[in-house]
Amino acid sequence: MRVTRTLRATAGAALTGALLLAAGGTASADQVRKGQWPLEAFGAQQLWKEATGKGVTVAVLDSGFRTTHQDLEGQFLPGPDFGKAIEAENAKHNPNEDIRDHGTAMAGIIAGHGHGPGGSEGVKGLAPDAKILPVPEYKNSGQATRWAVEHGANVINMSYGESLMGDTCESIQYALDKGVVVVAGVGNDGLTKKNYPAACPGVIGAGSVDQYGEPDDANNINSTLDLLAPGVKVPVAVGKSDSAYNTEASGASAASAYVSAAAALLKQKFPKLTPGQIANRLVKTAGLAQAEKDKHLKLPDVHYGYGFIQPGPALRKDIPAGSKEGPLPMPKGKASSQLDAGAPDADPPMGGKEAVNTALLYGGIGAGALVVVAAVVALVLVSRRRKNAGGQNWG
Repeated sequence: MRVTRTLRATAGAALTGALLLAAGGTASADQVRKGQWPLEAFGAQQLWKEATGKGVTVAVLDSGFRTTHQDLEGQFLPGPDFGKAIEAENAKHNPNEDIRDHGTAMAGIIAGHGHGPGGSEGVKGLAPDAKILPVPEYKNSGQATRWAVEHGANVINMSYGESLMGDTCESIQYALDKGVVVVAGVGNDGLTKKNYPAACPGVIGAGSVDQYGEPDDANNINSTLDLLAPGVKVPVAVGKSDSAYNTEASGASAASAYVSAAAALLKQKFPKLTPGQIANRLVKTAGLAQAEKDKHLKLPDVHYGYGFIQPGPALRKDIPAGSKEGPLPMPKGKASSQLDAGAPDADPPMGGKEAVNTALLYGGIGAGALVVVAAVVALVLVSRRRKNAGGQNWG
């Protein structure tokens, strides 16, 4: 059964894909819209009668952004002063690819508005009226996270993975204390290892599912997987121009973006809910394909988490708010006073406490990019964290 049928059978559930982007050719804008199976699976037209993300700011921490893409024009808020320096550093370490692709793809999944008559062509996001706060990030999740919180983020999307060093988890605790939902990809290694920031307490860890409701084999298998979301063969806004697309993207990166978009919808409708209570709505309404239901799994399961997100039921069902902490493990205590004070100089934009790149959450853009990805991983594995981008396998 195709995912769209599976999702319809489960009240419009949303299946998320892994952080992998399969190489594919370019496509016309109308082909792209027709290929956006997650929107059909979620029953997006009905969803948008409930919420569109209006008034919600989603910070996307990534390698760079094409802010002038036709499907995202007007969606970006001003980024940080250190942004251009970070993008330059990312470009320096990835000279053979456009480091704006991955961030643009994630932004499109979240808040793309399409173009053409009535916005009927190109990429449309699950929360098309949300605003994107673009935060270029390189080896300093702590600084990027704090900046996003201090500049109005309601949701933070982290479509990347690393071995923990520095203050990544502490900065995320600061975000949670301020009421910000944080989502991250679990990784596309197909292994049991845990990646950060998904492993930080309070983060919603996202993995990928395909159109048949099956988890991506590339998902990392461990307790950091909380929810699944569409992440296999998802059209994305990437390429060498403001009107370019890749036909298929797959990976935990894409899944993270869909979970972040669902959180944005919930933030609009239920603005007083805490991050834990937003997670509670997503968990309580998550679904499983019939084959998984027949297994009588004990949830959360390391392969499925609590299941795939279903934004429709999450928005419509009468669900008690529950505890402020919600169902997922949360940080203990409060973030440090240094973080509460903003600590703008706690870590420099680059250098200092560096994170080791352990998970390539997404592939490249096109077949040629896959070769580049392999070379970059081999050369920079100990010092560079790669992010997910459209058109390849992104973790």
